[in-house]
Amino acid sequence: MYSQLVAIKQLENDDRAAMYRLLHHHFSGVNSATFAADLAGKNWVLLIKDKLDQLKGFSTLRLYDITVKGEPLSIVYSGDTIVDPTAWSSATLPRAWIQAINQLRHPNRRLFWLLISSGFRTYRLLPTFWQTFYPRYDQATPEPMQQLMDTLAQKQFGDNYNPTIGIVRFDQPQKLSPILGTVPPERCTDPHIQFFKRSNPDHSQGDELVCLTEICAENLTAAGRRMWFGRNHTAGDCTTSMSQKMKVNGQWAVGSSRA
Repeated sequence: MYSQLVAIKQLENDDRAAMYRLLHHHFSGVNSATFAADLAGKNWVLLIKDKLDQLKGFSTLRLYDITVKGEPLSIVYSGDTIVDPTAWSSATLPRAWIQAINQLRHPNRRLFWLLISSGFRTYRLLPTFWQTFYPRYDQATPEPMQQLMDTLAQKQFGDNYNPTIGIVRFDQPQKLSPILGTVPPERCTDPHIQFFKRSNPDHSQGDELVCLTEICAENLTAAGRRMWFGRNHTAGDCTTSMSQKMKVNGQWAVGSSRA
């Protein structure tokens, strides 16, 4: 399995068609118009292919800069994301995703990942790779982080975002197939998955839970460090700890899909 990071404007027609087929196979409510609209709003796509060059997964990305309460930030928003079940055992997508973001990120701006999820597998990426993220089962979302999340979601989704419940409900939602959307019995005791189901009770109907985390070496879990650094687990990209950032930035500072 290998990855390709491709600018949307350079995406070949064969890859575009393979992406649509993969998404259409695993989601209901997918049509060429909604697929094209998602691509038009992104600037990068990460392609995952097998040794026969068959597409096994992809994630569209929108990377942009924004100023919030006087601080310049970078945001990466994950759009359509899917991995074929035959490739679930591969860590190629998360590893390539982190490497791609490190390649594209602005060197002098804090970077946040805006993620929406209608599937528990996507939400489960957050506790797997990031220490601090919101919303979460064991801690209320701090008000500064909630304000940032609301600001980004409202700019991205407009009236489709309900800040009261933290859910995006599209006019034409894409619904996961039962094989992807159903939580296996052995995973029902996972507190993160239980929280996702409580927070997004209509996820099977295509509702998307809005999530946010800071992409920073200090925020990585052990699994995240393996993805970020490979065999070299030396951390230290961030010059200020997240707790210090809370104090430095005062009013709002803090310490992304559909699969």
